[in-house]
Amino acid sequence: MALLTERFVVSPGPSAPAADFYRDTDRRRGWIVTLVITAIAAITRFSMLRYPTDAGTPVFDEKHYAPQAWQVWTGSGIEDNPGYGLVVHPPVGKQLIAVGEAIFGYNGWGWRFSAALAGTMLVLIVIRIVRRLARSTLVGAIAGILLIADGVTFVSSRIGMLDIFLAFFVTAALGCLVVDRDDVRRRMATVRSEGRMHASRFGPRMGVRWWRFGAGILLGLACGTKWSGLYFIAFFGLLSVAFDVAARRANGVQRPWIGTAVRDIGPALYALVVIPVIVYLCTYAGWFASETSVDRHAVGNQIGTDGPFSFVPGALRSLWYYSGNVLTFHEGLTNSAGNIHPWESKPWSWPMGLRPMLYYFAEGDTVQGCSTTSCVKAIMLIGTPAMWWLAVPMLLWSLWMMLVRRDWRFAVVLTGYGAAYLPWFATLDRQMYYFYAVALAPFMVMGFALVLGQIIGRARASAERRGTGLMLVCLYLGLVIANFIWLWPILTGMPITPEMWQRQLWLPSWR
Repeated sequence: MALLTERFVVSPGPSAPAADFYRDTDRRRGWIVTLVITAIAAITRFSMLRYPTDAGTPVFDEKHYAPQAWQVWTGSGIEDNPGYGLVVHPPVGKQLIAVGEAIFGYNGWGWRFSAALAGTMLVLIVIRIVRRLARSTLVGAIAGILLIADGVTFVSSRIGMLDIFLAFFVTAALGCLVVDRDDVRRRMATVRSEGRMHASRFGPRMGVRWWRFGAGILLGLACGTKWSGLYFIAFFGLLSVAFDVAARRANGVQRPWIGTAVRDIGPALYALVVIPVIVYLCTYAGWFASETSVDRHAVGNQIGTDGPFSFVPGALRSLWYYSGNVLTFHEGLTNSAGNIHPWESKPWSWPMGLRPMLYYFAEGDTVQGCSTTSCVKAIMLIGTPAMWWLAVPMLLWSLWMMLVRRDWRFAVVLTGYGAAYLPWFATLDRQMYYFYAVALAPFMVMGFALVLGQIIGRARASAERRGTGLMLVCLYLGLVIANFIWLWPILTGMPITPEMWQRQLWLPSWR
């Protein structure tokens, strides 16, 4: 019986001990490692941040968001200039870009500062999440190093677009849910130790769960950045319920499913649905306050004041009308309607990064700085092949670990990855780009880190076993870093020779 109580089980099934929650016995070293790696991430993200520009103006889709963010800063807190016409994304990402522009002005540092900060903090969050999942500071550090060397999040952190903010918010929301899982199990352990577990066949009430509430706020901000945040609400909601069922089963609750339905689903809907809706509406405060926002006064102009929904305040009905126009715009961006882009890609190519995205390109005699008179400068959103080309085997292993070994940690990774990936298959005719895959990267890195942690082995394994595993992991990390350094010129826009440019393009689909 003593052996059973001491056994560490990662499965969420009923065999897990009641005390299966995270105990941080390495807090000081954990934060030192986290902050050092985050500082390295900051150096890579902020170095030469204002370079390059298009003759002092934004590049690629920065041309949409940088001026809109500037108008947010200089106007009423919303992009309400009629010259923009229909503004097709919610305001949070542009408001964050506006913060940098308010500090540094309308230049590369200004419209890229917030993205670089979000990309740096994303590294910190991934380290802390993986450290908690793996119960290992070392594995958390591995995750941070991998994310630093990921070309997708690196480039996205150095350009004034929205995708890095979405990735930051949804990853932080997942981190809150993981902490909430441990907090619930800690509370369950307390109830069990006090002999109150069987006071009700449904199990105990959990009270206020602030970490789950925080996840709801972050998911609302994600939706306020891009509507694809809605997918994460659905996936993370199911994950939270699964955590609750598993916790009640593990602690011997007589009716764990009904107990979850009675005790947990209602508060979960409040925290992960109602709160995000409220936060999303709050992000439109500037839109509500402005008299010139797009479709702000649609009621009474574009639509009537009566009808079955006349009891709804006119401002909310106008926002609904405006959102409908945005949805119509997105639905019209289809290949069948003739919307074709030379760098378009479909979801099946994203896991391996088979079709990257060219953000900036310049060549000719005017480009100087390489060893020839005619140089090339380019910024390409491209996943580091040493990771992205191995993503499919990693995902298959994660599925096996989740379904066969019932390892909850891999279920967390796959939930996040699935929320960022699977919904796009429902609209394959839509015009799509590789930068939609930015939200995949943190969860991909988490999966790789957990697998590398398994290769290193458990602490109680023999010294030879752990030494061999650590050597293999170090060799792989070296390969990833070397691959990232090789790609550095086309990730940062450094001047290179045309011959070097051709050597950087490893696949025909990269051209």
